[in-house]
Amino acid sequence: MVTIVGGGISGTVLAGALAAGGHSAILYERQPAARGGQFLVLDDRAHRALAELGVSVNELHSVSHALTGLRVAHSADRVRDNPREGYRLYFRIDLMRVLSEFASATAAQLHYDTAITSVDPATGALRTGAVEIPCDGPIVGADGPDSIVRQCVDPDRRPEYAGQVVIYGTTSRPVRLDSAPHVLHFQGQRGDDAIPDSTFGHFWNDDVSVWFTRLTIPPLPIEDLGVRPVDLWAEQIRRAAPSIGELVETMVTATDSVHVINARNVPLAAARPPSERIVLCGDADHAITPAAGVGARDAIEDARAIVQAITSGASLSKAVSARRSEILAERDRVERAYQRVR
Repeated sequence: MVTIVGGGISGTVLAGALAAGGHSAILYERQPAARGGQFLVLDDRAHRALAELGVSVNELHSVSHALTGLRVAHSADRVRDNPREGYRLYFRIDLMRVLSEFASATAAQLHYDTAITSVDPATGALRTGAVEIPCDGPIVGADGPDSIVRQCVDPDRRPEYAGQVVIYGTTSRPVRLDSAPHVLHFQGQRGDDAIPDSTFGHFWNDDVSVWFTRLTIPPLPIEDLGVRPVDLWAEQIRRAAPSIGELVETMVTATDSVHVINARNVPLAAARPPSERIVLCGDADHAITPAAGVGARDAIEDARAIVQAITSGASLSKAVSARRSEILAERDRVERAYQRVR
């Protein structure tokens, strides 16, 4: 029996894929199923991994919006257009609904509204409050940046503020803009550091219009996070990209509320080696600021690596270690490429 703590993207698809392959899997998630949140983009690699894990490509396409490219402009004379194939934009609640239905159609045991409060690294026993849950197989911590599993097995690795507050907005009705449709646009103001002072991104087609702002400001207290009225942030959002002020105004005016988060990282380089009994997956192991745009893909590819190890009888700890090396090497390549562009 594989025990999975956390029912987000990676935990849910992991449970479903294992059970579909004939392996017993039980999942514990502290929140209800198919919960909401902001939107995200999955690339062609993420979609290939999901298809390999058994998720229906048709179902994924039915709840998402195709992207034809990325357009990045940090100044009037530095604009980069990057055509993209296989990229799609999702509302998290729609993606989670597809993944939850995939897992629910298998023999996986899914326990929502069940918060795991501790893990004993020596015995592998879980606790939910005062109740002990014995485990006779591997445990996978897929419980996000504030992972209880990671706190128990690697307590020195804590989430770190990544330097930006991110604000997500969805218009109450689709709006048509002068920018190219089906393209994810980024307009930023450069500062003195590697992180832009602010970035405004948007995407639109005939069915949906979404946008986000990243602001390089101190982290917000918890009471200011989550769903908030757009009016509380309207002025700062308008200042984020003054060169496209009319477009920003159109999006903000058509939006009622926004989702506000502190962007955070979970440092990976100094992680303790995984064991065969307890491993980490996705954001629980290596959360990265949304600016990188690959957190969901990394989590899905983690799940695929874990499924491959378990189904083939290979070492689980070696599979997770290999994934960590791949992620660190790719981040290093991206950072060196970014420095060359700057």
